[in-house]
Amino acid sequence: MELHILLLFLTLSLPIIRFYLNRRHTKNHPPGPTGLPIIGNLHQLGPKPHSTLSSLAHTHGPLISLRFGSVAVVVASSPTTAQEILQKNDQSFSNRPIPDSVAAQPNVEDTLAWSPGDARWRNRRRICTTQIFTNQRLDLLQHLRHRKVEQLLKHLHKQASRRSVVDIGELAFATMLNLVSNTVFSEDMVDAEFESAGELKELVWRIMEDAGKVNLSDYFPALRGLDLQGVRKHVRVSYLRLHEIFDEMIRKREREREMMMNMNSLNNNNNNDNGCRKGDFLDVLLDHCGQDDGSDFTVESIKPVILDLFVAGSDTSGSTTEWAMAELLKNPDVMKKAREELIQVIGTNNEVKESDILRLPYIQAIVKETLRLHPPVPLLLPYVASNDVEVSGYTIHKGTQVLINAWSIGRNPNFWDDPLLFQPERFLRSNIDSKGRDFEYIPFGAGRRICPGLPLANRMINLMLAAFIHSFEWELPEGVTPEKLDMSEQYGITLKRHAPLCAIPISV
Repeated sequence: MELHILLLFLTLSLPIIRFYLNRRHTKNHPPGPTGLPIIGNLHQLGPKPHSTLSSLAHTHGPLISLRFGSVAVVVASSPTTAQEILQKNDQSFSNRPIPDSVAAQPNVEDTLAWSPGDARWRNRRRICTTQIFTNQRLDLLQHLRHRKVEQLLKHLHKQASRRSVVDIGELAFATMLNLVSNTVFSEDMVDAEFESAGELKELVWRIMEDAGKVNLSDYFPALRGLDLQGVRKHVRVSYLRLHEIFDEMIRKREREREMMMNMNSLNNNNNNDNGCRKGDFLDVLLDHCGQDDGSDFTVESIKPVILDLFVAGSDTSGSTTEWAMAELLKNPDVMKKAREELIQVIGTNNEVKESDILRLPYIQAIVKETLRLHPPVPLLLPYVASNDVEVSGYTIHKGTQVLINAWSIGRNPNFWDDPLLFQPERFLRSNIDSKGRDFEYIPFGAGRRICPGLPLANRMINLMLAAFIHSFEWELPEGVTPEKLDMSEQYGITLKRHAPLCAIPISV
């Protein structure tokens, strides 16, 4: 028994001793707080790491060194340092360290979010960017998304007739899930009464929750095989179930395509392309399976790509919509201005369409301001240095993990006036957008690994929010005032509200 304890101690200690020996001979590393033996700075993270790291940046500077267990970490908390990492040196930071909870999924190397930034990844991303997320492709499928918003409004009118309290976050998540599902599969995954959203919501939220946990396997790689906290075992069930669901949808589509091709062949119809395709994202991916385009798409390898779309599209977009509604309920004057714009541009009897969004600058400003204060992924997804890189006069060494604190950057008083106030008007006076060109505002990241689904997310969030505001007035439950509305955060890999947002819709 004592021998086992000694071996465990050595396993934990050797990487840390090596870290300190290397650090003694390292010049120009960024400053940072002194850590404790073995655990390093893990004890300083607390329940809200994005906020803690922001406070440390105020003390030590916009680029700080930390040690989480045996892993060296650098955190960037200013537009300048973020730009140097994500733009100037983007090739050196094109890869990501894969958390153990993420590695639990089948074929993790086939994801867009976590796979190495190599030629294969570039080809796969190029196909998704040019053939899935183009305005033309998104326009072709917008009627499917409009149908889902109509379904949501019909459900809300029923609740309004009873003056029922609704969980806005749950409805936003379920609707976003259907919006993504119709864009990918041309089918619903949630029924019209939103009763079947439970399993899917639980699966996606379990994945996001486990990905945001402080997991010893990530900070003591030598112990990864032991899965001491059981995170990998816990989350793998969700990944496998989602892959099962996607597999059923893919096999069904393959059978449909084969049947249509056979029918066209019997009818001697050489123009069989349109008859075999629905034109959704799944058709695009299946069209590239087996092609010699460098993507290596197969039926198995497209499932992780679809999973990326569902997790990012439903969880982050749904959460952003919930945060936006929370800010509007907390700031009734802003809600009033938004309704006035919608009535002036669209009228009272017409429905909001995606094509209307460009004519709704105040709605767009509300979404931008929400993303500034509540970025979907507050620390972005992590990067790892592939070689020694100089950033702001300091050296980030090969193998060091790098975090970009987008939450801190969006609240920095050096770049934003009254940064803690919700003021959409600031974006009416500015051309800043979230496309990765303005590094004081990077809610979706920047550089070569900026979120590829940004165009779809922007459309869905703006459409959903506009529909909420245009069709209903909203009241908080009895006993809750705008001043008392809970705006506290629950940290994970995504930034959720600590308490569900509940309100009463009133039909207008």
